[in-house]
Amino acid sequence: QVQLVESGGGLVQAGGSLRLSCAASGRTFGWYNMGWFRQAPGKEREFVAAINWSGGRTFYADSVKGRFSISRENRKNTVYLQMNSLKPEDTAVYYCAADPHNEELSDPNYWGQGTQVTVSS
Repeated sequence: QVQLVESGGGLVQAGGSLRLSCAASGRTFGWYNMGWFRQAPGKEREFVAAINWSGGRTFYADSVKGRFSISRENRKNTVYLQMNSLKPEDTAVYYCAADPHNEELSDPNYWGQGTQVTVSS
């Protein structure tokens, strides 16, 4: 089992950047595929990005390709989401997720509590 804690959210102007972090508990972090999802007010939660257990494969939603970058440091049990060129439509609660089997996190087993990202126009 793994527990996930997100940090790094906040308020930023359009065009700005933020880096989200997700710290995971447990010795087996390196076995998990990791990812980020987001949920805007009144909308369903949606996939943002994922990275496989080794860091060798990454996946992105079309809406964030070229602007967001996911990475991980297995020694620190941490996964990151670097968000550049932020837009007001990126405003959402961002959730970290983990799955031991599926690289694209189609149905993650574990979720963090979320961190709010607000982009002002």
